Amino acid sequence: IFAVIIAATWLVSFLVGKALTRALRARGVKDEGTIEVFRRLLHYVILATGLAIGLQTVGINLAALFAAGAFMAIGLGFAMQNIMQNFVSGVILLTERSIKPGDVLQIEGRFVRVQKLGIRATIARTLDEEEIIVPNSAIVQGTVINYTLQDSLYRLRCTVGVTYGSDMALVRNTLQETAAALKWRVRAKEPVILLTEFGDSSVNFTVAVWIENPWQLRKFRSMLNETIWWALKEAGITIAFP
Repeated sequence: IFAVIIAATWLVSFLVGKALTRALRARGVKDEGTIEVFRRLLHYVILATGLAIGLQTVGINLAALFAAGAFMAIGLGFAMQNIMQNFVSGVILLTERSIKPGDVLQIEGRFVRVQKLGIRATIARTLDEEEIIVPNSAIVQGTVINYTLQDSLYRLRCTVGVTYGSDMALVRNTLQETAAALKWRVRAKEPVILLTEFGDSSVNFTVAVWIENPWQLRKFRSMLNETIWWALKEAGITIAFP
């Protein structure tokens, strides 16, 4: 009977593991390492359950073993607190799918793109082409901006100051026409021109347009700045400076 129970447990673990693999792939988990970790954990849980049932069947009292295991588990829990915290956070991230490979995030003020979502840590790449390893607990417990959660639209802003003697209507029209003529902006959203501040030596305007790829924000911001520079220069409008 004990042998039959163990064999049946192994078969159940195999079938459930295959079902879990299909379910994870259906939810978009493509990393084989992550799938294997989940499958192994489930395998061990099922085997432990079957072994306990088998031992109980042959008359071995598991109460004493569970008591000793509880004390050991407490000790291991204190020793592996951070590891377990990151592990549980990884399970949450993989289950919720609020963050996935390819997403563009802002973590602790740093702009990154997720490369690989692991069970303990997330590997991301910065705008300077640096790869960083972020503990999963830092993502789950902190405030993270996901720029590509529902769509990839990103609002790009440029601030420019003109002299107080400028024709403000001409400034606004120039900025509006310049932003509207940009070929790389998202056409579905109109540019926004705002007079944001009366500075010590300038009247400051903010020009906002939308782009489809937040990962290229530095490239598009440079292009926007240059376009505004030449447009104001051609219109005879002076960009102020102290």
